[in-house]
Amino acid sequence: MLRAGGKYMSRIGRMPVAVPKGVNVTVNGNTVTIKGPKGTLTKEFHKDMKIELDNDVITIKRPSDDKLHKSLHGLTRSLVNNMVIGVTKGFEKALDVSGVGYRAQKQGKKLVINLGYSHPVEMEEPEGITIEVPAPNKIIVKGCDKQAVGECAAKIRSKRAPSAYLSNNAVKGIKYEKEVVRTKVGKAGAK
Repeated sequence: MLRAGGKYMSRIGRMPVAVPKGVNVTVNGNTVTIKGPKGTLTKEFHKDMKIELDNDVITIKRPSDDKLHKSLHGLTRSLVNNMVIGVTKGFEKALDVSGVGYRAQKQGKKLVINLGYSHPVEMEEPEGITIEVPAPNKIIVKGCDKQAVGECAAKIRSKRAPSAYLSNNAVKGIKYEKEVVRTKVGKAGAK
């Protein structure tokens, strides 16, 4: 979108963030605290970005058209929007566990996964994150902080990333629910 003077303006950065009912927003300089039904999130943003709250609408303004300020403008708006979504709806990532004998289960606040190693892999549930195991081959990570949910899901996936090589025409390992694993053919037998 061209602005007067031929300069490009951030499409995401200039969009206001609407604050829904039941959400309390506090802006203290560059620190934003958002409280909602799913929890409370606090984040400190770059000192150059101006964050304003007016009539349940959050707007982000940048001081100049520098490359850094342009990139921070859209980033700051996206992060604030994710905080609002997180405290109202929350975020979740689903993982599929596939492989012979591979399964997951919850033991109190611990996630225990059998992944073909000599011992089961145990992981503590991080603070602010809820891990659910609705079925032995499905793990759901939930929370109000999008970054923390993504990091926790990536950590679980890294315990046994999906193998690109097929074994019995099935991909083995932990993968995201909608992740497509491009498979490779294994070595052919010697003639």
